[in-house]
Amino acid sequence: MAAVVLDRQSVVPLYFQIQQRLSEQIRSGELKPGELVPSEQEISARLRVSRMTARQALKSLCSRGLAYSQRGKGTFVSRMKLEKNFRQLLSFSEEMKDRGSRPRSKVLAFKRIHPDEEVAEALHLGPAEEVIFLRRVRIADSAPLCIEAANLPARLCPELLERFEPSGSLYRELAEHYGLQVHMADEVAEASVATGAEAKLLRVRRRSPVFRFTRTAYLHTGQPIEFVESTYRGDRCKVVNRLTRHLEIVS
Repeated sequence: MAAVVLDRQSVVPLYFQIQQRLSEQIRSGELKPGELVPSEQEISARLRVSRMTARQALKSLCSRGLAYSQRGKGTFVSRMKLEKNFRQLLSFSEEMKDRGSRPRSKVLAFKRIHPDEEVAEALHLGPAEEVIFLRRVRIADSAPLCIEAANLPARLCPELLERFEPSGSLYRELAEHYGLQVHMADEVAEASVATGAEAKLLRVRRRSPVFRFTRTAYLHTGQPIEFVESTYRGDRCKVVNRLTRHLEIVS
């Protein structure tokens, strides 16, 4: 922070100037993933700003997904963007653990419902069949990354509502207690913007860029087991794929 110079005559708020300098240090690698960001007290003392200004700068940094806070420990630099790889079929918990992050979930809904036409068609359900509906905010290192709404045929996982802790790993529960192992999935990604409600849950501004993923997962028999709609923060997620070109040799 010693190298940070604030323009106190600028119309740009001091907290935003501090947040921008910290963002630059994170992107340049000067502050590395997992490293402790200067504290509120440190920023206030070194830059001669109020504690409220320092607090606002750190809060803004966290809201952009560049850092996350842990009560009693401080604010830490977040890891790089989550790479959504279409060549791998992983649950959110598996993805986060693979990249060294700590996954958590905030449960918004967990209930048995009659599905809409799109869900019923994707899961090959009859007119009277119900689904288990689980909607969660998925969190990594204290930062919300996505809103995920999963639908599962109720007949395939009876008593799921009673036995499953909805903040845990759904794929693990299906495999261990029902013998249902997800084998493959069709997934579609679309670019969009966050609604007001989504923005509040993801801690971003309304109409911020997001990715919308729609996934239908299948058992090895080809039977659909899950239909999921997810909304990922655009500032924390990127889609990665490997393309190959097969050339024909023309003589």
